[in-house]
Amino acid sequence: MANFVFNIALGKVAYYASLPAANDGLVLIPLETSGLETDAVLRDKHDFPSVVAGTTNEQTTVTRKPLASVTVTVDDTNDRVAVDAADVTYTSPTGNPISAFVVCYDPDTTTGTDADLIPLTKHDLTWSPDGNTFVLSIADLYRANSAA
Repeated sequence: MANFVFNIALGKVAYYASLPAANDGLVLIPLETSGLETDAVLRDKHDFPSVVAGTTNEQTTVTRKPLASVTVTVDDTNDRVAVDAADVTYTSPTGNPISAFVVCYDPDTTTGTDADLIPLTKHDLTWSPDGNTFVLSIADLYRANSAA
């Protein structure tokens, strides 16, 4: 589950995840351990270029991955909405250690730019890509409930 939701995306994650546009989607972007800024700093970023404008770096060796089979489920019993996605596989990954992944909404996966990417959630994960296939299990990508 997400460690935090970027301020720009508060209340919007389920909306973005459920959009049925022809070329939109969610993309998973790894962040390097070295230079990773604090949650307090990162949560105020409004687009992906601003996420990596400070000391935070994208880990580009393992590449970005589009999230597949994204579902949004309204759970009336528990008074919440849940967003889930299929697990992501990295085959023969290498490169610098990773301490987090950011999920961004991409309004146009065919011709969009990084400036179009809206950061939605940050997920902490300690991983050193060592050439062995790695499966990132995504369970409860995001969950929100109403305050009583």
